[in-house]
Amino acid sequence: MSSCFNGGIDISIFGESHGKAIGVVIDNIPAGEEIDTEKIAEFMRRRAPKKDGTSTTRNEKDIPEIMSGLYEGKTTGTPMCAVIYNSDQHSSDYGNISHIARPAHADFTGFLRYNGANDPRGGGHFSGRLTAPLCFSGAVCGQILEHRGITTGAHIERIKDVCDEKFDPVNVSANQLNALKSGFPVLSAGVEEKMREVINSARMNMDSVGGIVECAAVGFPAGIGSPMMDGLENIISRLVFSIPAVKGIEFGNGFSCADIYGSENNDEFYIENGKVLTKTNNHGGILGGISSGMPIIFRAAFKPTPSISRPQKSVDFKEMTETELEIKGRHDPCIVPRAVPCIESALNIALLSAMINDPKI
Repeated sequence: MSSCFNGGIDISIFGESHGKAIGVVIDNIPAGEEIDTEKIAEFMRRRAPKKDGTSTTRNEKDIPEIMSGLYEGKTTGTPMCAVIYNSDQHSSDYGNISHIARPAHADFTGFLRYNGANDPRGGGHFSGRLTAPLCFSGAVCGQILEHRGITTGAHIERIKDVCDEKFDPVNVSANQLNALKSGFPVLSAGVEEKMREVINSARMNMDSVGGIVECAAVGFPAGIGSPMMDGLENIISRLVFSIPAVKGIEFGNGFSCADIYGSENNDEFYIENGKVLTKTNNHGGILGGISSGMPIIFRAAFKPTPSISRPQKSVDFKEMTETELEIKGRHDPCIVPRAVPCIESALNIALLSAMINDPKI
């Protein structure tokens, strides 16, 4: 099934944006792991809409109800199921456009794929609303990684053309990553205000903007992963692309590798305190699909939110006529700030899955 990930940690996400509830079933979680539900709530609040003009006004509490898999604060080893009830749907906003293709949305392709049986309200199962159960899964996996000395974190590297500084690929630390657990995580002083100005300007112009999230993991042991089809980059990318609006990903130097010589891109090895390290980290902590022991670093690009209030040309794909569309409802002028914990979640699930699949662990 398309909404399942089977890669060590198995997850199955269900629900629609305007249905009664959304949720997830997580399998293969190690038994006996202590899980702090308040920390899960803190993690999910980072994804929730903000009352600062940068996100939708849809007011969902996103309080997960854990149905199974947790007993007396510890994982049981059996499937963990969590349900998140929807409570603030405005389905009438979509009544007049149920068969009109919203530009850059999956309305038309979803209609084709499911023979017209898909739920079109708020994007249905294609909605960013489904990142809430993904974040629940990532929060659980993140706590288990912490028990093993592994820390993940992310920041907003860019909103449109306003850039934050990048992580130091060699010296990014757990303390730095933990300090980013805020609603608008950036590294540089003063850049948040500039990014907010760009977002609010787009909102006032009935438009939207995209950006880039940079994510890192430290403390992940070397030698975990596989070559070719099951490489760490493959697993991480598969989960990152489950997040709506992600259009690209790069690890380490990424596409910048195309502009430099091999002598500039190669990371030279050395030994320090009995540990093999590299002087630089252009490879982003992964070589041949396997962790090198250096920080794992990647960046994900997000397109501008496709739901904008400006009139747009479109088609009625049932009547096969051309029309003009004006989207109503509540939408984010920029989804990037809320997407940061989603990216972290994808990484958490991927890393724990790789560890579970490693015969040495």
